[in-house]
This record gives sequence, structure tokens and C-alpha cells, in this order.
Amino acid sequence: MTLPILHGIIRRRILVNFRVSPQAIQAQLAPRFRPKLHEGFAIAGICLIRLEELRPKMLPAIAGGVFGLSSENAAHRIAVLWDDHGAQREGVFIPRRDTNSMVTHLAGAHLFPGEQHHATFAVTEKERTLDFQMCSDDKQVSVRLKGRFDSTFPSTSCFRSIEEASRFFEGGSVGYSATRDPRRLDGIRLQTEEWFVEPLEVEEVYSSYFADTSRFPAGSVTFDCALLMRNIRHEWHSLKDLDSGLLSRTA
Repeated sequence: MTLPILHGIIRRRILVNFRVSPQAIQAQLAPRFRPKLHEGFAIAGICLIRLEELRPKMLPAIAGGVFGLSSENAAHRIAVLWDDHGAQREGVFIPRRDTNSMVTHLAGAHLFPGEQHHATFAVTEKERTLDFQMCSDDKQVSVRLKGRFDSTFPSTSCFRSIEEASRFFEGGSVGYSATRDPRRLDGIRLQTEEWFVEPLEVEEVYSSYFADTSRFPAGSVTFDCALLMRNIRHEWHSLKDLDSGLLSRTA
């Protein structure tokens, strides 16, 4: 499905990242994909993003005011590679999306790719600190994050520097989301006017998705780092649907 180009402001985007056993992550991927590795680890995580003034590009801002959708959103994502007509591509596979916007939830793939689960978000953002909680209405996913904005990049990360981490995640501008049809993936590309990340010092982090030992056996997933983007003008461009590879695997 071709969607209109959407543009607006990323008021806050946090990439909460985990390093994962490649064997454990492969079982969570659509057959089309393989994990993009760094230092031998698969990299997965949660994109926690606040969007503001989001509207179709064809609709200008109203003179004297601002028109557009604002929402809190969470996307569980995995850095992946895949082959496309002999060329290697990279991006992220998104098995789960959650939003507090009832418009986005009800409009579904007519507004934004993938199935959008509705969730309750509680976010307290101060000058130096962030307290974030999310729980989906279906009780399948919950996220908890507490952090500080002024920090240095953690020495425990598998990335040697924030610059190295930034380059890795900048390549993930293309995302393919799971849909109710296991054979079809919805695609979207994030285009930003600038790309700048800073470290977020994490004091507490929890994701029920990554804590689920039926998906990730004990010891197969470890928190790595968190990156922050703020006040970024951007556009979302829909992409052609992608075959998940399920048919070729089962044929």
C-alpha cells in the first residue's frame, strides 16, 4: 500500500539497544532476514519516539498555528540484512509496534505501516531526567526506562564510541513491520534533515519482550546502550511491501 509522505518533528527519539546471541535473534526474524552483527552480536532494541506536528506533506502548517498529530510510540526492532536482486540491503525488522494514538491505532496501515497496538504511556521528562513507562492494552508488552540526559557513552558497550554506534544505527533508516499476513511486511523509510545522537545514561531498563525467556534463553540478551535524538525535522516515506520469505522457506 502506498501511503502519503508524512512529515513533522521528532521531539524525542530514544534507541534502547541490546546485544543478543545471533542464534536467539534469528528465531525472531522473518525468514527473509538475517541479523546484522557487530563484534559478533546481533543488535536489537526499542525505538521510543515522540512525534509532533505529524501530517501529510501535502498539507501545510496552518498560518498562525500548528496542525498535526502528536503521539508517543514504541517499536521493538532488530537490525537486519537481506538480499534483494543480488544486492545486500540493511535496515530493521519490527515485530511489534505500540502507540498511544487512537487515530494511528484505528487507521492501521492506512496511516502508518504495520499493525499499531494501542498502549498507555506515562512519560515524565525534566531538564536532566526521563522516566518512561508503557503498557499495551492487550498486556502483551511493557517497557520501563529511567535515564539521565547528561552522560558519557558507556565503556561496557560493544561499540567503541558513540560515533561508531551512530554509524551503525544510521544505516537502519529502512524498516519492515510484521503484519497480520505472515507473508507480507510493510515498509517505511525515515528521512531526517540531520542525524545527531547523544548518549543517554540508563539507570533502569526493562522490556517484557526481551525478558521473555521463551524467546530469549537466559544469558542470550544483555543491555548495551541507549542513544537520544531530539528536535529533528523528518519525513516518513512508504516503501513497497516485502515478501517475508515464509513461502520460500515452506515450499
